[in-house]
Formats: sequence, structure tokens, C-alpha cells
Amino acid sequence: MRNLFAFVFAVLLFHTSNAAAASSISLDDAIEILKSDNLEIKGAAFDIDTALQDTKIASGNHYGKLDIIQDFARSNDAGNVFGFKLSSREANFGDFGAEEFVQNFNMMTGDGDYTTPPHELNYPSSRNYFQSKLKYEVPLFTGFKINSYEEIMNSVAKIRKLEKSKVVGEKIYELRKSFHDMALLEESISNLSIILQNIDTLEKMTNQMIDVGYAKKVDLLEVKAKKGNVERLLSQMDANKKLLYHYISFLLNQKVSSIKTPPLEVAMPTLSNDDILNTNLDIQMANNALDLKKSMVKLQESSYYPMVGAFGEVATADNTLLGDASDHSAYTVGARATWNIFNGGIDGANIEKARLEYLKTKTQVALANSGIELQIQKIKTEIQSYDKEIESLKNELALADEIYKNYEARYKEKLSSMSDVIIKQSEQIQKILQLQQTMNMRNERVFALEKLANGEDK
Repeated sequence: MRNLFAFVFAVLLFHTSNAAAASSISLDDAIEILKSDNLEIKGAAFDIDTALQDTKIASGNHYGKLDIIQDFARSNDAGNVFGFKLSSREANFGDFGAEEFVQNFNMMTGDGDYTTPPHELNYPSSRNYFQSKLKYEVPLFTGFKINSYEEIMNSVAKIRKLEKSKVVGEKIYELRKSFHDMALLEESISNLSIILQNIDTLEKMTNQMIDVGYAKKVDLLEVKAKKGNVERLLSQMDANKKLLYHYISFLLNQKVSSIKTPPLEVAMPTLSNDDILNTNLDIQMANNALDLKKSMVKLQESSYYPMVGAFGEVATADNTLLGDASDHSAYTVGARATWNIFNGGIDGANIEKARLEYLKTKTQVALANSGIELQIQKIKTEIQSYDKEIESLKNELALADEIYKNYEARYKEKLSSMSDVIIKQSEQIQKILQLQQTMNMRNERVFALEKLANGEDK
């Protein structure tokens, strides 16, 4: 019974997952999936996390560092052994050869022996040395160098966030374009399918007219040739649909087999030039790069200031680990100031180099503003041109439909040839494809304008 229940549950789960996979995805839902699952967006998010860690690293320099140092050594070197004893506060007069001196002095008359080397001092036995030390070092003044590093890292983090927003905007642009391309493609397929039905009707009518002697076999061949041409176009469009689904699946990082197509035409955004310039990510990144270069100038200028640091340490030493730790403990506190007063003019050259980089970036910011404004004007002009072209093509397509119907009726009355009918039908198909292509280009320009204004929610 338990196995039967598990089998039924698995079947229901399988059908449920299939139904969910087969359900059509709307553009809004696809955008949300894109933001969370797209691999390029995930990569950009890791770049932000890395930059934030660099910011913490730069900030951490303010607080200095605290180290625990444990040394172990064994030596019979005279200097080391005497130093080990002195460090652990265990040195005695015997270490200086006092016992040998007294013995030699008692054995001699007259002056003492001051020139005979003491054997115990020069040839000591091997000794272990354990030193446990806690040391803290902190910068007191660095000529604003640490602050400059912090500002640089903060600017880098802001740039990484803007870069991620730009990647998100780019992927949303590609996703929206793919959805609208699909809508136009399905509209064209629908129109061509109607034309194919008309050709089937025309083929049947031609066969009937051949039977009663009102048409020739060549008329039928022309109809079949045109039918093959339309079927070929429909096959190409079906292939393009599959490619679009593959690309949408790639963007969403999951299998997509059905979508809810949006309206064919995209509304013109109500964005002023100032709105776009104020929100454009390229301009924002250029401004942050300018801040970064300004901080670089301050960083180089820090070389003209002195560096002041302080340190403190407590330690204990013995020939065993932590032996008599409190009795053998010692402390040291101190500070150090360094000030470079001459290095061949290198500091001045570095400052001038950083200043020139700042001025160059300032020029690039102005160029970015001008370039974006030029793109805005160009895109708006192109959209206006496409709007007029689309309006004209719609009228031309309506006229082509009526002309085709008229020629089809004239053919029935033997007032026009099959070639004339096929020509008019070709013009009809051409207008459909031309209208689709123009609407595609117009939609792409609208998306490009919204992408300039940036923002993930455009």
C-alpha cells in the first residue's frame, strides 16, 4: 500500500511539474526570473561582494593589528643562550664566568686574571627557549592615506553596483526585445497562414476552372509555386520561433517552451532628455570614476606627510612553555614617526600624474554627457521616422489586400491572368514582411531609448 501511494504521488508530481513547465510565462514574470537566475547577473553580483570586501579591508587598516607570537628555539650559540636567559630574567653572574674568575684569582698572587676567556660564557650548554608574545600595532597618522584608500574602494564598490545594474538593464532589454520579436513573428505567421489559406482556395478554384476549360495547367503551376514559397517562409518563421525560445531559455537559465506575447507596438516612453541624462548609468559610472581619480590624487599627496604609528607588546619567556609566566613577563610600548624629505622628486611626479588622470577623466565625463545626449536625439529621430513608415506600410498593406481580392475576382471573370494575381499576392506578402521588419526596428529603438534611461524597472 505504501509503494502504491508513493507511485501515485510521483505520477501526480510529474504531471504537476510538466503542467508548470508548459504554462506560458508573461514578460513581467520572465523579468523577475531573469533578475534572480540569469548567470551574467549572478556574476556581476559576485563582483559587488568582492568590492565590498575590499572596502572592509581598507577600513580595517584604521584599527591596526593584534598578533599572538609563539617562538620556540634551541641553541648552544653563546649570544643566543645568554640572550635567552636574559629574556627570561634568569641570567646570573655565573653566566659571565664569575666562578672561574674567583678560582683563578685565589690560585694566583698579585693581580687577578682578567684576560682568560670564561668557558661557561663562551661555551654554554644547549638551552631551550619559549617566548609567548602579544603585540598590537596601530597607525596614528598616515597622511590621510588610509582615508584615501577607503574612498577609492567605496568608489569601486559603487561602480560595481552600477555595472551590475547595467548588466540587468542589458538583459532586460534583450528579454523584452525577444518577447516582442516573438509577438511580431506570430503576427506574421498568422497573416501568412491566411494567405496560405487563400492560395489553397485559389488552387481549388484553378483546378475547377481547368476542368471546365477556363484555365490552363500553367496557371495551376504558378499557384503551386507561390504556395511553396509561402510554406517556405512559414517554415523559416517556425525555425526563428524555436531559436527565440532557445535564447529566452538561455537568458532565464531554464527551459521555456511557451510565453505570453505582449502587444505588438511598444508605447513611446515619456522621458525628457534631462530625465535620461540624470539616470544614465554610463554617466553615473563616469562620475564615480572621477571621484576615484580625485581620491587617487589625495593618496599620492599623502607622501608629503609624516607617518606616525604606535605599538605595545607583552611577553613572557622561559626554557619551558609558559614556565613562570608571570615572573618572567615583560612589556614594551613605543611609537615611531617617519618623514621622507627627499626621494628625487618621485612624489611630486606621482601627484602630477594622478592630477592629469583626474583632468582626463573629467573630460571623459563631459564627453559621456555629450555622447549620451547625441544618442538620445538620434534614437528619438529614428523612432519618429519608423512611426511614419509603419503608418504608411499599414495603409499600403490594406491596399495590397484589396487589390489582391480584386484581381482574384477578375481572374474568375477571366479579366486578368494568373500571373497578375500571383504578382499582387507577392506584393501583399512583401508588405507583411516589410511591416514586421519595420516594427521590429522601431521597437528595438524604443527599448534602446529606455536602456539609456537605465533602471531595472523600465
